[in-house]
Amino acid sequence: MSQQSADTVPRVTTTRRDNSATGVAKARSSAVLRHQLPKSRVFGFPNPVNEVAARLVAAGVVVQCVAFLVTGWGWLLVPLAYGFLARVLTGPRLSPLGRFVTGFGVPRLPWAARPVPGPPKRFAQGIGMVLSATAAFSWLAGVPLVGYASVAAILVAATLESVFAICLGCKIFAVLMRRGVIPASVCAECGDLSKRLGAVG
Repeated sequence: MSQQSADTVPRVTTTRRDNSATGVAKARSSAVLRHQLPKSRVFGFPNPVNEVAARLVAAGVVVQCVAFLVTGWGWLLVPLAYGFLARVLTGPRLSPLGRFVTGFGVPRLPWAARPVPGPPKRFAQGIGMVLSATAAFSWLAGVPLVGYASVAAILVAATLESVFAICLGCKIFAVLMRRGVIPASVCAECGDLSKRLGAVG
């Protein structure tokens, strides 16, 4: 019995230390993201962005896209398009999905925040806004095929983001920065990524 007790105590102590270290890491990463936008500002996009939250938002977009493609209900394009517009203009502040993820989903997950540059994520949301608006207007114009194709494209990109952490819009943003279409001043912290892509190309 005494031998078992001696073996058990260090294990419990180690677990507590590991949990403490995880808590410190989460606290530090959360502190970086806590003051992304001044509370008095409505418009603007957070920088940096929590990659965990971005992937959860993408998962919500996947659900919306699948719901539309399965049911064919055109009204589902309205909240889809509004969500992208709201996130481009205000980040998660005026986006119901963004508010749910940042206020309810992320705080209840055991994962530490992963800060990533905000401008590429905003660019990706902008692409989603264009595609979802195209889907909505084409549906109203009686051209549902274009709507289905646009939503399918959003679904592919959102699935890659949520499941594999592959942000297609971010990759396009990096390529445009490398070619000088997007000024480096737009995202100074993206410079290293742009240089790496240039070296690979």
